[in-house]
Amino acid sequence: MQPISIVGPGAADLAGPLADRLDGRVAVVDCGGEDERVRRSVDSEATDGGAAVGRDDPDDRGEPEATADTTLALDSDGSWTGRGRVDGLDDLLDGLAPDHDYLVAVGESRLRVPTVLLGPDAEPSDVPGSVVAVADARGGIDLDRLVADLADAEPWITREALVRRVEASADADRAGAVATFTGRVRARDAPDDDRTTHLAFETYEGVAAERMDAIAAELAERDRVFEIRMHHRTGVIEAGEDIVFVVVLAGHRREAFRTVEDGIDRLKDEVPIFKKETTEAEEFWVHRRE
Repeated sequence: MQPISIVGPGAADLAGPLADRLDGRVAVVDCGGEDERVRRSVDSEATDGGAAVGRDDPDDRGEPEATADTTLALDSDGSWTGRGRVDGLDDLLDGLAPDHDYLVAVGESRLRVPTVLLGPDAEPSDVPGSVVAVADARGGIDLDRLVADLADAEPWITREALVRRVEASADADRAGAVATFTGRVRARDAPDDDRTTHLAFETYEGVAAERMDAIAAELAERDRVFEIRMHHRTGVIEAGEDIVFVVVLAGHRREAFRTVEDGIDRLKDEVPIFKKETTEAEEFWVHRRE
């Protein structure tokens, strides 16, 4: 899934036209509610342009407020409306990624998400995301260029999305195991270590992805190994966040476990990804200390 944020005056007005230009399943998330509820929406074939935007809360339609933490109304055509609570935008990105091609977040920016910044006083340094377009107002944004820029941006990949991809393999009916590895940012090795606040990963464009694809193809030649997916995130990743995923579809657990371990070991040894670590006390490139 490719996310994009729109921040500033007129952000909500730009979300609809942008969603109409995007090809595939689109979720539009309004992060600007005063009551801090995040409204989530999913694609329905009945909506224009393949995108769905958040509908009004049940209260606004005169319906009684439910006491459950999450409430959903499912229509016969598969479309739904609902309300509930999540732990911020990251939860929505992770939850919607397996089922959507795009997510447009209105009113909130975050690291590793391309951001459109609107307003006469807009400053790129005011938002954490990488700013891909700035304009005084909605009309100053070239939507065609914005859509083209998104095609080159890093997608939001999750472990769950990779699991779904391997399970869609033509050999899935012969598979009895899915094994996964997730690497994450460790805050400290020992209790008295300086706390790592974040890591930053850089790579030569295209090189890392090509090498990971080659490793996956080689490992998939093993007997009873049917499908392998790998993904390593780049940019700034904070303590506790996921960094890298390896997912294997295999006939039995032994092949799956062995291939997952070999996959992550080869990724770390052979893929040119450079890591800068920032702790509470210092900042350094990890490869220069090894």
